[in-house]
Amino acid sequence: MIKTALIGFGYWGTKLARNFQNQEAFNLMSIVDLNAKNLASAKKNYPLAKLSNNYKKVIIDRAIDLVVIASPTSAHYKIAKFALENFKHVLVEKPLSLSFKEVRKLNVIANKNKKMIFVDYPFLFSGTVNFIKKIINKNKYGKIVEIESFREQAPIRKDVNVIWDLCTHDISILTYLLKSKPCSVRTIKKKNIKGPFCDTAYINLKYPNNINVLIKNAWISPTKIRLIKIKFKKAILYCDENESIYKIRIYKNRSGEISNYNLEIPEIDLTEPLSKLASYIHKSIKNNSNKLFQNKFNEKITHLMEKINKAND
Repeated sequence: MIKTALIGFGYWGTKLARNFQNQEAFNLMSIVDLNAKNLASAKKNYPLAKLSNNYKKVIIDRAIDLVVIASPTSAHYKIAKFALENFKHVLVEKPLSLSFKEVRKLNVIANKNKKMIFVDYPFLFSGTVNFIKKIINKNKYGKIVEIESFREQAPIRKDVNVIWDLCTHDISILTYLLKSKPCSVRTIKKKNIKGPFCDTAYINLKYPNNINVLIKNAWISPTKIRLIKIKFKKAILYCDENESIYKIRIYKNRSGEISNYNLEIPEIDLTEPLSKLASYIHKSIKNNSNKLFQNKFNEKITHLMEKINKAND
């Protein structure tokens, strides 16, 4: 059984706690938060877990195997670094860090101490994205021509801008699916509300093989949108994460006519992505193999995110 400590019992931390508690492979031993109300909620829902407001005291406990970090982004690096230095595996809520140099330092420590870094990029464990990955790998509908992604409406963050908040999802998905980095990056940032950060961003990425990617991220929207459109030569795929069951629709070209399509709605694995993430971590630790995050996957994502965030400043 993997003995686990959770740092941060806020909005996302509660979701992580539920998914790790629900799996027999994990024992949620400790929960850390600086907010007394959050700790009271944790005590009510997880009475067997030890509660603390000091992450260092919890992490140095030799019994702990895995540290799950769902703190504000600014604290991700220092908590992850401390955990790795104390020979713990870590799972960090996205983004891992706002600095490529910091991510590289964490990887060095992890390799030295033979521990694993996992990042909570939830869509990489979704049935939708993995269905799309199989289509791309099999070249089922020909070459990708263009990708459009829209993520609108989300809680306004006080620790990061909309790019680091929402675009991290897009970049983790693109890095996972395309296995390449873009040749050019263009970003338009907008501040439509008061505050230190941009709340809307328009991003254009050009990938090898002339693949054009358009991304829109916005906190402010009357409706919640989580839509990815992938235009293949022989089909157009819609992936709508807001749909409860039929999340993917495939419009296949009929007889090569551009405006004439046959609709296909495939069955998708609807298992909660965080549950799959927990299962992946268990298998990775058990087998001492972290395939998804190998080949500097986290560094590639953070490096590109830095470029996007700095572009056109």
